[in-house]
Amino acid sequence: MTKPFLELVGVSRTYPGVVALDDVSLAIHPGEVIGLVGENGAGKSTLMKILGGVIAPSAGRLRVDGVERESMTVPDAIAAGIAFVHQELNLFDNLDAASNVFIGREPLKGGPLKLVDRARLHAAVRPLFARLGVDFAPETPVAGLSLAQQQLVEIAKALSLDSRLVIMDEPTSSLTLTETDRLLNVVADLKASGVSVIFISHRLDEVKACADRVVGLRDGRIAGHLSREEISPPAMIRLMIGRDLKAIYRPPAAPPGPPVLEARGVTTATYPTQSVDLEVRRGEILGLAGLIGAGRTELARALFGIDRAKAGEIRLDGRPVALASPRDAIAAGIYLVPEDRKAAGVILDLPIKDNVTLPQVGALARFGIIRRPAERAMAEAERQRLGIRAPSIFTNVGTLSGGNQQKVVLSKWLAMQPRALIFDEPTRGIDVGAKREIYDMMRGLADAGVAVLMISSDMEEVIGVSDRIAVMHEGAVAGILERKDFSEHKVLELAVGED
Repeated sequence: MTKPFLELVGVSRTYPGVVALDDVSLAIHPGEVIGLVGENGAGKSTLMKILGGVIAPSAGRLRVDGVERESMTVPDAIAAGIAFVHQELNLFDNLDAASNVFIGREPLKGGPLKLVDRARLHAAVRPLFARLGVDFAPETPVAGLSLAQQQLVEIAKALSLDSRLVIMDEPTSSLTLTETDRLLNVVADLKASGVSVIFISHRLDEVKACADRVVGLRDGRIAGHLSREEISPPAMIRLMIGRDLKAIYRPPAAPPGPPVLEARGVTTATYPTQSVDLEVRRGEILGLAGLIGAGRTELARALFGIDRAKAGEIRLDGRPVALASPRDAIAAGIYLVPEDRKAAGVILDLPIKDNVTLPQVGALARFGIIRRPAERAMAEAERQRLGIRAPSIFTNVGTLSGGNQQKVVLSKWLAMQPRALIFDEPTRGIDVGAKREIYDMMRGLADAGVAVLMISSDMEEVIGVSDRIAVMHEGAVAGILERKDFSEHKVLELAVGED
């Protein structure tokens, strides 16, 4: 094997009362793909921040091309050829896609005004987009792109730097199956051209598909390495949590009851010529599968009153309900855990206490004044009930891991005794341990009689968690599968409209 171009030797990082990284050594060779796995809080983000020059190690040293240094700044990391594709998108909504790719590095026209040369800018972006199979133009405003398309802009930005190491943090979390396959091909192309890749993902099948070796982090330390021949999801899970994770999916405690939440001929603005017929029964988890753009999120928005259905009827316990706004849905006992929890599920700058109790401020107030002891008691009860890992209910939600943020989203609804609960991509960007906790909560809700509708693009999740699967294609339900008929092939057949 070639000599490593980047090494971490005995690197540690401590904060007051916390050891985030403990004596980590890692060598990165040209043209290799390293799968980095670990639960949230294992130290992955801290390690990447040190590589990117965002923070300095408390101990240990780095070597770049054999030259030793105690730390790097962000400009040092960029000069060394290190680029990031972040899970949390760092894009400017008011600019077009091309401007985001070359932000701060735009080609300029000659003359005293130094204006951006739009023609050269778009010309530079087109081959990057072609490499990724992008289906939108460089001049498309980012505000009009889907999450999956915005993720591709982030990847193009990293590729534009002619990097020696590309760090991809959950790069497929918003991508369709086709887009994911395309990205894995890009990873293979980077490897073939001598570029190294650190691939961080909770989708372990993708890590297995692309990694030359896997490094596991647990509690801030290297838990072990897997060679290419040793890589498998069970082996990676053992590295992450120190044990096998056998019973991650729980079966229902009892057969489902009658329908609770129903859509009868519901039509959305996105698919005005298609209608949806669907029912979610008491005590069941109905999985809603389909390709991105199939109309799943649009249906969820209609069921929660964000968008009004153009036609059709929504029923709750057999009776029609008028949902002109989320306020109407909440009053009826229909709640939504949204796909983008940071933008629509929590208020990051507020503490757990305020996020949990926000929907019930009126009930907690007397003469217009919030009863603080009651507010704190409710928030603390929900924190303990869901096992939200935080020093206290006064901890800002923005400082929590993805799994704990999702628990905060869920806790505000559980305190209100839901009748129907809609989960849109409930475990996006969440590690395997936290996933199990979310699945247990969903199953517990169903066993308690709640009707659960789960939208997910994770095929393993849909098949493992659901009691039935409804598959959408171009705005309509293409078919509904009973558990005995579950298979990836059948779901995909319905999703692409081949059945």
